[in-house]
Formats: sequence, C-alpha cells, structure tokens
Amino acid sequence: MALNLSILKTRSLTAAVFVIVMLVGLLWNPWSFFVLFSIIHFGCWSEYQEMMVLIDKEYRTISPFHRYSVPLAGWCLMMYFDQGNLAIAGLSLHVIGWWGCLSFLVLSVVGEILQYKSLNMANIGRSVLGLLYISVSLTLLMWLRTKFYKSPIPFADRIPVLMIIGSIWINDTMAYIVGSIIGRTPMSAISPKKTWEGTIGGIILAIGVMGLIGYWLNNEPAWALFAPGHWMAVAAIASVTGTFGDLLESKLKRMAGLKDSGHIMPGHGGFLDRFDSLLVATPFAFAYLLWVIYGS
Repeated sequence: MALNLSILKTRSLTAAVFVIVMLVGLLWNPWSFFVLFSIIHFGCWSEYQEMMVLIDKEYRTISPFHRYSVPLAGWCLMMYFDQGNLAIAGLSLHVIGWWGCLSFLVLSVVGEILQYKSLNMANIGRSVLGLLYISVSLTLLMWLRTKFYKSPIPFADRIPVLMIIGSIWINDTMAYIVGSIIGRTPMSAISPKKTWEGTIGGIILAIGVMGLIGYWLNNEPAWALFAPGHWMAVAAIASVTGTFGDLLESKLKRMAGLKDSGHIMPGHGGFLDRFDSLLVATPFAFAYLLWVIYGS
C-alpha cells in the first residue's frame, strides 16, 4: 500500500483538530469529559442505527420510543457511573442516571408494545448490541475518568483514560504509517487496506512508546500506581483488541454497503470510524486497569 501524501495531509490536518478537541475534553475537568463523550455517544448511536437499518430493513420499523429511548438509556448509564462526583442543582448525576436509565428502558419497551402490540426480538437484540457496543464502553471510560476525581495527587483522575486512548491513537497512527510504507500482506478480506506489517508494527510501536512514557513519568507521585509495565500492558491490550474493533466496524459497514459510517471528519469518516477501536478495546483495558487499581 503506497503512502498517499494527499490523503496523509488531509488525515493529519483533521487529526490535529481532533486531537486538540479531544485533549481539551479529556483533560479540562470531568464535565468537559462528560460533554465530549455525550456527543460521541449520540454520534455513534446515530450512525449505528442507520447501519442497522441498511443491514436489516425491519429495524426501520422500530417505534420512535424505541429509537430514541435506548440511546438515552445508554447516556443515562454514563451518568450513573460518574462515581457520584458530579451534580446539577444539587442533584447527583449518579441518581439522575439511575432513574433515567430505568425510565427510558421501560419507555422503549412500553412504546413498542403500544404501537405494534408486540415485541420484535430481533430489533431489540440489535439495540441491546448497540448498548453493549457503544454505551457500556463509554460508561466504563466515564468510571475511569471520575474514579480519582478530587484526589490530592495532581492529574491522577486523567491517567487511566489517557493510557487507553493514547495507546489507541499511537497504534492507529503507527499502523497506518508502517502499513503505508512497507505493508504487503493483507490481513483480512474484511478490510483489504489493513496489512499484517502495519498491524504488527502499530502494536509494537504503541507498546514501546507507551512504555517510554510510563518510564519517563514513573517518578511523579500521580503516576506511581502505574509502573511502565502497566503502560505497556494496556498498550498491548488496547492495540490488539482495538484492531478487532476496527475489523468489526469494517464488517458492519460492508454488510450495510457503506464506505464510511459518516462524514463528520474529512479523511477519517464518521464517529464509528474514529472510535471503533476504542469501543471494543475499552472493556478489556478496563478489566486490566481494574485489577491494577484494586488488585496490585
């Protein structure tokens, strides 16, 4: 796969803006994180539902209650996992999320029954898959972002999320560059442009770079819990599982007959195109970080 400088320039400019927006949302405070990932959540859901309609025309028949209540329930799940640290007018997001999630899930089922007098289990299954694929992953990131909020150790609340997202960014970037330069062996028919050389190179470089970052920051109190080996482990887990996330989304797009899930980012496609790796990698990296936080 030859390195296309025009495409690389477009991707680089878009990525630069993307990184700035992401870093502001990630690092400023939990509210900026919540707002940013709320936008990502609904953007991913919009594209996911459109793909499901193209894959199965029957999904178009879901009631408006079903169409809007399920993503809202997933969004409320994000609120519920905020560790009880955020509040609006004195009311905890944790409490709002609990009741909101229950209410919207009930509303989606009741609305379906009232409109069609029955429940289509295939349609419900596709929506449940969306909750697992999109909402649960972003909910776990919300938990990590707020776990150490108000900790006396500076930046402690940013570390776990940055480990996961940083690993994904480095892997994606290095895999594209390495694959463009020396990629010869196609990895899968699902994604013909993805090569074994690029994939392996991206994983190795992500592990190496994250290990160096962990080593460099290891003397800082905020980072003491996460030794360089943990940075490398998270990078390995996120890179490998993130690759499968990319292939999964490519498979969904192929089934739907789409080239890109959307057009929100020139050169990068839509929300799902940009966050496909993160959505699949997060639960696995979260499980490892949970072990580090509570088991070490």
